[in-house]
Amino acid sequence: MTQRVDLATVMDRLAIDELITGYAVAVDDGDWNAYRALFTHDGRADYRGSGGIEGTADEVAGWLAETMRLFPVRQHLIVNRRVGLKDLGGYPGDSAEVRADYINPMLPASGEDFVSGGRYRFALARGDAGWRLRTVVTEERWRRAGGVPAGG
Repeated sequence: MTQRVDLATVMDRLAIDELITGYAVAVDDGDWNAYRALFTHDGRADYRGSGGIEGTADEVAGWLAETMRLFPVRQHLIVNRRVGLKDLGGYPGDSAEVRADYINPMLPASGEDFVSGGRYRFALARGDAGWRLRTVVTEERWRRAGGVPAGG
């Protein structure tokens, strides 16, 4: 592999990391226009694994905007990112998959803490505007509400 290909791979990984971080920040800040802009034109999100809905990025952004009003304080932490770039014979391709764990502490207006954790699966595509999300899938593994663990 040449240094040029290695550098392209590093640059792709940095851009993908920025996209995933942008996803967390958009949700936490309630910036639904920024959320929508992270997706491809046909991008979809599936939050059924954490009690939500599945739909287009626009549909899910509307649902999130309404749902997140219940949690005025929230902070996504997306960690343990495992990036798989499509390999085209030693050269980077235009698609990638990311698996990443999350922990999501939130504070509802009631004041009782709500924390959940699980895994995201992201499918990404590179286009003229750079890397964008094709799909986002949540797989909640646990949650705790008001200090009491609940199944997940």
